[in-house]
Amino acid sequence: SHGTGTQGGRVAEDGYVREVYEASYRRLVAQAYAVVADRVEAEDAVQEAFARAVAAGDRFRRLDNPEAWLRTVALNVLRRRWRRASMFRALSPRLATASDVPGISEDHVAVVAALRSLPFQQRETLALFYLGDLSVQEIAATLGVADGTVKSRLTRGRAALAAVLNPTLEADRG
Repeated sequence: SHGTGTQGGRVAEDGYVREVYEASYRRLVAQAYAVVADRVEAEDAVQEAFARAVAAGDRFRRLDNPEAWLRTVALNVLRRRWRRASMFRALSPRLATASDVPGISEDHVAVVAALRSLPFQQRETLALFYLGDLSVQEIAATLGVADGTVKSRLTRGRAALAAVLNPTLEADRG
């Protein structure tokens, strides 16, 4: 190391970040999209996470699970923006269509649309569990909450989601 302050550049040049990018980018965008239901915002947050990975240089290279680190950074970006923009979002709701997002099915889009109606914490938890395929323990670590908190959010979120996705189910059963 020459101490020239080009650590981040070196990591990018030698292809490590690019390898992680190629392995993880689409999956991370799909997870972020599940949380915000907006393709542009999802891609933007994931790109921001990769920019921070480059800036972190050797610290990023030493991570055991670079994708988990990137997911946490991207979620934090989304949360910060969510808090800042929630008033405006209420004024101009946008819903991405399936064709906007490569590799995402119509079912996924229906679920994402339903997720939008839930409180942010439930939505984030359900998105990571169902669309991110993370375990309860991984979600707890990612969000910085207890396992029990994740479990109760999943339970409440599932019930709310079922009501949104199948509003007539209960009535039909009568």
